[in-house]
Amino acid sequence: MLEIRKIEPTKRNLKKFTQFQTNLYKGNPYFVPALLSDDVATLHPGTNPAFDFCDAVYFMAFRDGKPVGRIAGIINRQVNETHDKANARFGFIDFIDDEEVSERLIKAVEDWAKEKGMKKIIGPMGFTDMDHEGMLIEGFEELGTMATIYNYPYYQRHLERLGYTKEADWVEFLMEVPKEIPEKYNRIADIVKKKYGLKVAKYKNRKKAKAEIGYPLFHLINEAYDGLYEYSRLTEKQIEYYIEIYLGLLNLDLLTAIVDKDNKLVGIGISIPSMSRALQKSKGKYFPLGWWHLLKGLKGKNDRVDLLLVAVKPEYQNKGVNALLFQDLIPYYIKYGYKYAESNLELETNNKVQGQWDYFNNRQHRRRRAFYKNL
Repeated sequence: MLEIRKIEPTKRNLKKFTQFQTNLYKGNPYFVPALLSDDVATLHPGTNPAFDFCDAVYFMAFRDGKPVGRIAGIINRQVNETHDKANARFGFIDFIDDEEVSERLIKAVEDWAKEKGMKKIIGPMGFTDMDHEGMLIEGFEELGTMATIYNYPYYQRHLERLGYTKEADWVEFLMEVPKEIPEKYNRIADIVKKKYGLKVAKYKNRKKAKAEIGYPLFHLINEAYDGLYEYSRLTEKQIEYYIEIYLGLLNLDLLTAIVDKDNKLVGIGISIPSMSRALQKSKGKYFPLGWWHLLKGLKGKNDRVDLLLVAVKPEYQNKGVNALLFQDLIPYYIKYGYKYAESNLELETNNKVQGQWDYFNNRQHRRRRAFYKNL
């Protein structure tokens, strides 16, 4: 017997909700678990500042008492009001290969969205762009990353059977780290420095980095990403939250800020050692020994680096600022022994961003999709 239960968002319930995904993918060599505590914090109304402008509901499917699926329904009121839409989102979706399970889970969220007056549902999406988004549709035999979703190939078939079609696609690239800075990058970077009076700012002190670029960094993200698909502008409360979470973890060598002659931030590039293997070994938990694997992932030897974030002020886009970022970052990649670099999600239509990878040996190794259905 199949039962769909609405899950009250207590921390205990959310741990079970999150743990289902890790259990479903046990033994899969490509799946990278999220940190259980991070997902619980994201899903909990008392922790995630996105609940100031989001509504959410959680459902789990049980067959004979055993969990067989999960899903979240989300309404981002900020995005809807900005674009005059009535969209709901589904996310945090996982299920066994059983059509009854997927159909009833998705119907539960659709019914909830209709009750809230929504006209369309899209996903998988999170509360904001700081969450995982996009269902994997190509690259199932590629190791996942900390910042992306991994899912089984059958998910797409289940959604399409229920009337969901393509809304947007993202692509990802794997680049070889060159043995030296590409000559063209050096040439463009030097021109940009002189023409626009830009320079690289580096930090050795974490407290100073937080004080000088913490807020400007996230305001820059809002400027650079505004207008991208379903982008949800970060509030001051969210910015404070993410400054504490992220800037305390970064290797400052891998944070490159570009500032103008008045020391105003115009570009940022943030990389992080790939945490994929460390997260797999930790099974998404800090204890009892997960912290050791995570620390080794951050501090130990690694042949892969994740390009977590690149953002450039709109008036400086397409003017070579990215060359200046990588002129600084590539020597650090070489110093730390990275052989490969992973791009983050890029909309398939974003040719400006993808063009920068032409200077490296690269391959597009993953594609993911947001689906939609009119309600």
